[in-house]
Amino acid sequence: MKLDGRRESGNVEDRRGMRGGTAAGLGIGGIVIVGLITLMMGGNLGDVLRNVSNMGGISSGTQTSQTREFTAQEEELATFSKQILASTEDVWSAYFAKNNLGTYRNPTLVLYTDATATSCGTGQAAMGPFYCSADEKLYIDLSFFMTMRQQLGADGDFAYAYVIAHEVGHHVQNLLGTLGKAHSQMARMSKTDANRMSVRIELQADFYSGIWAHYENSMFNSIEDGDLVEAIRCASVIGDDYLQKKAQGYAVEESFTHGTAQQRMRWLKLGMTTGDIRQGNTFALQDNQL
Repeated sequence: MKLDGRRESGNVEDRRGMRGGTAAGLGIGGIVIVGLITLMMGGNLGDVLRNVSNMGGISSGTQTSQTREFTAQEEELATFSKQILASTEDVWSAYFAKNNLGTYRNPTLVLYTDATATSCGTGQAAMGPFYCSADEKLYIDLSFFMTMRQQLGADGDFAYAYVIAHEVGHHVQNLLGTLGKAHSQMARMSKTDANRMSVRIELQADFYSGIWAHYENSMFNSIEDGDLVEAIRCASVIGDDYLQKKAQGYAVEESFTHGTAQQRMRWLKLGMTTGDIRQGNTFALQDNQL
């Protein structure tokens, strides 16, 4: 992905080297890390599910400063993340204006180490990147990208960009009122039905990340040969069915919260191909149409 000379977003809080808190809720890939760590420590599926559930609790936390030097790789990833955020700002601001969707309000990217306080509770690196609608911030511990490469075999700058664009996709959902409405409905649903709603939320965020890629390339001609393969590979290995089969040898469909590998790849590609937000209403479809 060609980013040379591209601007870095100023909507960034760099909290790396600061610590505080426990957990707030799982973002993209969070289940991967929790599951792998639990299973490597001798736990079973029940332990994984309990740990994932515990990650959803809300707790208070405090921030404390630490002195730490960052590696060249960490600094490179920080710069890259700021450039991708800047790209999403350019793309979505233009898209909102052109399609009469109101004024796009830029989210804030928070880079942190290990744990950090958020308006949705306290976040941990083990949760993976996540978006908090209460403060309109997306949170990333950059070590997640290393986990993607080492544990999942998902590597490459465009794969990393997809992860960031997915979380920005949740911000778009929040601005359009979709996220709040879905969460309100989930609060009144059974666990199984709430999981189905969660799948629709996540697949739409995948679709929105595809829309970002469509216009990123249109505006900057930045996507190179192999970039699409990186993103599709990433989408496939964070599908619920892939992760559950990798962890335990089988998948439990009722527990899916993010969608299957096939679904995630499909919606990402649909967004990239069409660039049309009207094509991404995952909430209007039956389960077998997703």
